[in-house]
Amino acid sequence: MATVGIFFTVSILSSIIGSICGIGGGVIIKPVLDATGIMDVSSISFLSGCTVLAMSVVSVYKNIRAGAAKLNVKIATFLALGAAAGGVAGKSMFQALKTAVGNDNLVGMTQAVVLIFITLGTLVYTLNQKHIRTRKYESVWLCVVIGLLLGVMSSFLGIGGGPINLVVLAWFFSMSTKEAALSSLYIIMLSQITSLAQTCVTGTIPDVKAVYLVFMVAGGMLGGMLGSRINKKIDDESVNKLFIALMAVIVAINIWNAVKFGLAAS
Repeated sequence: MATVGIFFTVSILSSIIGSICGIGGGVIIKPVLDATGIMDVSSISFLSGCTVLAMSVVSVYKNIRAGAAKLNVKIATFLALGAAAGGVAGKSMFQALKTAVGNDNLVGMTQAVVLIFITLGTLVYTLNQKHIRTRKYESVWLCVVIGLLLGVMSSFLGIGGGPINLVVLAWFFSMSTKEAALSSLYIIMLSQITSLAQTCVTGTIPDVKAVYLVFMVAGGMLGGMLGSRINKKIDDESVNKLFIALMAVIVAINIWNAVKFGLAAS
């Protein structure tokens, strides 16, 4: 039960932070659980996706009901549709890579390295966002294409969304921090529903004990509720500071994971 406790603690803390910042929580759950070495990368990716789905459903409902931030339904929906399609493609890419490589450690190292570059890029943008001129596009097709790319990355990496969402929403659509966070959670929710459906239909659900799934989903739901409450009480600047600190920690964890998986794969 000690291991279950670790998974539950990671899921609830990650979901609270993910709900506040709009990053889903998977970008925290995946590298942290990878670092423990308790499960293989496929099982952790599946549990992470289920947790993020539970958190995003609760967070979106709570935020919209409370009116904490405005949701541009048109832009967010077309981004989400693209992300849903991208999620299917990303999942297929992950399965293809896993089959071709035949080495979970090598797959884990690849995911960790890609996450390092994505997180570093996001961190650099966030630190300099006050000096960056943003755009405000409204093209439906551009939304779909951007969503597609976001979906491919999030599904392939098993993070269910991630920090790159916020950068894209801020730069392409000039969204405020809280508006981008809510839109990101909305996109994550729809893309994760599609990803889970694909996993069930294709019969690629990893052999995971039900107790882990139950506790992590419960942690995601509880974290979503708590994170939504906190989000209403803090300003954009506080969210940005939390986000920056989080990115720095995630980079460090992924560097550790990349080295660990690389040594194990050799």
